Amino acid sequence: MRWSQYFIPTLKESPADAEILSHKLLLRAGLVRKLTGGLYTFLPLGLRVLRKIENLIREEMNRAGAIEVLMPALQPTDIWRQSGRYETASDVLYKAKDRSNKEWILSPTAEEVITTLAAGELNSYRQMPVNFYQVSVKFRDEIRPRFGLMRAKEFIMKDAYSFDSSDEGAMASYQRMYDAYTRIFNRCGLRNFPVEADTGVIGGNYSHEFMVPAVTGENEVVYCEACGYAANIEKATSGIPKTAAREIGGSGEKFATPGVVTIEALSKAPYSVPANRQIKTLVYVADSQPVLILIRGDDQLNETKFLARTGALAARPATPEECAATLGAKPGSLGAVLNVPATVKILADERLRGANDMTTGANEDGFHLRSVSIDRDIKVTEWFDLRTVTAGEPCAKCAKPLKMQRAIEVGHVFKLGTKYSEKLHAYFLDADGKSKPCVMGCYGIGVTRTMQAVIEQCNDKDGIVWPLAVAPYAVCVTPLAVAKDSAVMQLAEKIYAELTAAGVEVILDDRDDRPGVKFKDADLVGFPLRVSIGEKSLANGEVELKPRGGAVQLVKAEEALAQIHAFLAAKS
Repeated sequence: MRWSQYFIPTLKESPADAEILSHKLLLRAGLVRKLTGGLYTFLPLGLRVLRKIENLIREEMNRAGAIEVLMPALQPTDIWRQSGRYETASDVLYKAKDRSNKEWILSPTAEEVITTLAAGELNSYRQMPVNFYQVSVKFRDEIRPRFGLMRAKEFIMKDAYSFDSSDEGAMASYQRMYDAYTRIFNRCGLRNFPVEADTGVIGGNYSHEFMVPAVTGENEVVYCEACGYAANIEKATSGIPKTAAREIGGSGEKFATPGVVTIEALSKAPYSVPANRQIKTLVYVADSQPVLILIRGDDQLNETKFLARTGALAARPATPEECAATLGAKPGSLGAVLNVPATVKILADERLRGANDMTTGANEDGFHLRSVSIDRDIKVTEWFDLRTVTAGEPCAKCAKPLKMQRAIEVGHVFKLGTKYSEKLHAYFLDADGKSKPCVMGCYGIGVTRTMQAVIEQCNDKDGIVWPLAVAPYAVCVTPLAVAKDSAVMQLAEKIYAELTAAGVEVILDDRDDRPGVKFKDADLVGFPLRVSIGEKSLANGEVELKPRGGAVQLVKAEEALAQIHAFLAAKS
């Protein structure tokens, strides 16, 4: 490809609305252009990168035994109502009506569609295992599209769905996809690691996210360098000890705390109750019902854990008025000892199990209770791990300090079990002729997000540093004199033609522009190797080879092709 005949609209400055480095480079390198919030047009170079990532994914999916299909982006609402996600996922669904006023959904994912297909086609254990995948456009109604392709309203995703006749078979399918994902992200040139993850609205009982470390990542990952444990913040646990028990006397004693409505205020004189000896009482409305949540005063509630443990479809903090209606007091004086209606569930964090000599609200504005014993004074309905892990806590597996890091989620694998097959009637006959639901797994990769994640991780002060496997072009041949009859241009044409004939993806920068402009553009776009030919170097029988991010190497003109091929072979 010749640069002068292509379309690479590079920018010197970053657009004002580009928030993170990778977003800025996407725009400056001429890979994409924004249509409106959350919607982007892929320009020629960006599309080349996207297709390379897609094809690499296809190679590994096929290698793992998955079979490619293509499902409709327009989906009927009845299958979403059957699965229950018409309500639970309603906040991200794009809905449209046709001329007869029938409602449709623009696909955010395809569990319902693929399970409907399986219900009509898979009827015997002999047809399994089978794994279908597709690479297609998805739509999600993001409240706040941001960071370019990281959180967009329209994006490209690879989604796969496995069907097995047993739980053991489903775990084998899961492992094949897990291994394939590891290969995919490694081939993309990404430093990545899998972490234990919450299953969210998709459901299931086993899940891993594939994370790419990045300062600007939207996810927080907890990990242990010693034993390899890793989990996202919504799933992470630690080996931090439970609250130490103390010798205490009688039942809780009520004492006045006028104006004291925070953990910090109660920890100061004249009360001096340390945060770790306080019980924080939170009132939430879960599926329209009030619920009390108890955690230690120095801990923070992890709402994702709360939703996952309770199975609530929707939850929110109660308003001060709702707190008063439920417990008779406003936030700051709430507790679970006195005047708790029998119909209200009390959920407590495991760290409080067995705790005593604690202080909590008295459910009377301006009053607290001291000398509270969890076992004696509070009727806990259920115990869960509800707290958020913090850096430095001991690993639950090896007791070494845990660390935390920001990261970008690029892939997610789920073991779904029979959640969708039961609801959408995907049953089969086993070897004994008994009808059973298919055991499912689902596996997603954000293709467009992966593209930007590569940029976020692979860059320097001059621009993008593409790994060879996903670079738009492997080599940029840059003649510094472009007159057709010049020795410089003739050699550039020769190298360009021979590389093209050898199957190398090469672009010839034949623009009549200053060397500095050409060099800056090549570095900004991030071609792995730049071959520069100038009059002075050619007069000495030499050309310049400059690996992206590396030093200039002068090589004999007649050896240039061999050196280029050696560089590409070493990077492959």
